[in-house]
Amino acid sequence: MVTFSQFLFITVEGFLRTTKMGTVRNVIPIRSSYIVMVTLFFMTSVVNNYAFAFKISMPLHLIFRSGSLMANLVLGIILLKKRYHMSKYVSVAMITAGIIVATLASVADTKSTTDNHDDDMVNFMHWIFGIVTLTVALFMSALMGLYQENVYRSYGKHPDEALFYNHALPLPFFLLFYKDLYQHVLIFNNSDIQNYFIPEILPIPIHWLYIMGNMITQYLCIKSVFILTAECPSLTVTLVVTLRKFISLLFSIIYFGNRFTAHHWLGTSLVFAGTLLFTEVFGNIYQYTLKKRDVVSRRESEQEKRGGVRTMKGRKMKDSDDDECEGDDVKRGRKGLDGIKKGHSVNGPS
Repeated sequence: MVTFSQFLFITVEGFLRTTKMGTVRNVIPIRSSYIVMVTLFFMTSVVNNYAFAFKISMPLHLIFRSGSLMANLVLGIILLKKRYHMSKYVSVAMITAGIIVATLASVADTKSTTDNHDDDMVNFMHWIFGIVTLTVALFMSALMGLYQENVYRSYGKHPDEALFYNHALPLPFFLLFYKDLYQHVLIFNNSDIQNYFIPEILPIPIHWLYIMGNMITQYLCIKSVFILTAECPSLTVTLVVTLRKFISLLFSIIYFGNRFTAHHWLGTSLVFAGTLLFTEVFGNIYQYTLKKRDVVSRRESEQEKRGGVRTMKGRKMKDSDDDECEGDDVKRGRKGLDGIKKGHSVNGPS
């Protein structure tokens, strides 16, 4: 229901604003490009949201999705035959280790939910299936990113158009889930009436308000990502999205009171540190620090040179003043001698 409402809202908005009621033609061809992109995008979105039905907590979900860089690197090596710097492999190892640590820490939480062994096994198998779905979604998302990069390279970057077609074309696929959607509509209709407005005037069930809030915030989020992809380098986009996930993780822990042990924190630290290493943030900060030091040292050397020049000029001016004073004294002495000589010549010898 959450995914369907998000797709429907963005489709209506894009139809009105981007395509101008269907009067603006698409630049990227639908059959040759959008079909594959849309299929991957739809499957990734559905599988990511469907994982919550299999005992996957929100913190583990966020940590798992933060491993997209690892999946992107693996697919780049396998499909595109790319080779990377050693720091990339180290960062991927850190991300993988972080996901494994956080996953193993969540295993203990899953096993300790009930006292019945059979129920524990059922919950554990559900949880394993949830981990599998997250892994599949992780690699599908990376594959979609690589394909989207090739499409943008061929036809140019059109974020508003891509945003609309990525959400409009998959809408018929939701007919496969019509029973699930209908059940959720009934559940939402039977939820408590909201207390933010006067119930007699606007009796809206609280779950529908939650859906509307999710649609608006999700629209702003995904639209920003599409625009950022078109305007900024991929590393910048990855860093921004990773920081957003980290903030979401902290919010999930604080607001919803999700259990977060030291092992979870260790796994989270490894994932985000590996992500920062992959995006070369530490290297860029180090290079920036070196450049700043060079600028400061150059300024100081220039100031020292200017101070030395001023000192030399001051010395030269002082020497010239002394020479002028000595010249004046000599001139005065000469004038005095000339006056004495003139006096002798007028009065004669005494």
